[in-house]
Amino acid sequence: MVGFWLKSAKKDRESALGCFKLKHYDWCLFIWQLVIEKTLKARLINFEKKVLWTHNLVLLCDKGGIKLDVEEERELNEISSFNIEARYDDIKYSFYKKATKKYTEKWVGVCEKFYKRFKKGLL
Repeated sequence: MVGFWLKSAKKDRESALGCFKLKHYDWCLFIWQLVIEKTLKARLINFEKKVLWTHNLVLLCDKGGIKLDVEEERELNEISSFNIEARYDDIKYSFYKKATKKYTEKWVGVCEKFYKRFKKGLL
């Protein structure tokens, strides 16, 4: 099961990087949130913890025993917000406008940092 989550995260990471190249910044960030979420769920399984069906990355870290400093918690809360569960186009459009190239470049770097940290020691 760990392998399933990690393989899926790796595939999604490639999709996120592709979206960035295509200038689909909102989708890039949405997919990066999934990459980190899936990697954290792989960690939970690896350490024989129950997988939580949530998009809240801070909660997943907490349940997985991952210690975060204040800045990391702030960053993960921002990344969690990339997973928009809204049916309303105005909310989606607001995120689309927020996801500029500069904003996305910054957050791709932050996401990459967390991805590498969370997958370390797994398979």
